[in-house]
Amino acid sequence: MNPLPPIPKSTRSIPVPAVAPGDLPEAVTADQFDEIDAILDDLRTRYDETPQWEFCEGFLAALVCCRRPIAQPEYLDVLLGIGEGIDSPSVVSEGDSADDGGGSFADAAQRARFLQIWDQRYAEVLAALDIPIESLEDETAYHPEVMDVRGAMASLPEAERVELSDEPLPAFAQVWALGFMYAVEAWPEEWAEPSDKKAAKWHDVALQSIVALTEDDEGKPELSPFSEGGPPSMSMDRFNAFADAVWSVYDLREIWRGIGPRVETLRRADVPGRNDPCYCGSGKKYKKCHGA
Repeated sequence: MNPLPPIPKSTRSIPVPAVAPGDLPEAVTADQFDEIDAILDDLRTRYDETPQWEFCEGFLAALVCCRRPIAQPEYLDVLLGIGEGIDSPSVVSEGDSADDGGGSFADAAQRARFLQIWDQRYAEVLAALDIPIESLEDETAYHPEVMDVRGAMASLPEAERVELSDEPLPAFAQVWALGFMYAVEAWPEEWAEPSDKKAAKWHDVALQSIVALTEDDEGKPELSPFSEGGPPSMSMDRFNAFADAVWSVYDLREIWRGIGPRVETLRRADVPGRNDPCYCGSGKKYKKCHGA
């Protein structure tokens, strides 16, 4: 049972479905999320900038909404410091442990498993965003995989809370939003506002809703997002900001899906005027030579 009040419905249009509800891809299970968390923990032993899954979840959602599909080597390099393609896996050589400035998988099997779960989650998010919904409570709605770190801390025995009290704790969904905006900032040309004024305003409001979630929750804790009887860990304002941000993901997906990929401008090469010397060096005017 969800202890939170009903999540408000978007005031904007929801995309026409590309996937029918009966054709949904297989959902990533809790065990699979634990498995990919363990892989990220292992990657972090070789590359300490490897993010947590919640950051990856936000990054993945941005990739789904991006104006153009980002190639796997390109996004792995940005997210994990691993740029090679699947046919040339970046793995740890026996005896190597030095950090060379980038990440590496333990072996090809670990890489393949990470990408299998990643691709499954990508398909799941893509399908969710392309199915029309009335409420974020709908079974097919996109639900970001986020953690309630502050709630988990508040649930610990007092002695453990005191021991960890100096550790800064992210607000609810803050890490997810940071991951989303990290992808936006990595490919700014793909996130430039549309030329259409109405779409540009819609685009700006959507991005600002996600940016707002990257900020701290300084309000009074009033709600427990995952447990009806859990300690309050988020403010009502944060709850509403989270709902706005999730609806904004739907909006961004719809904007770029409707507009399509950027079209590169083809520039015509400089052409001499009719009375200019011809470019071939004949000494004749262009109109009497190659321009005839």
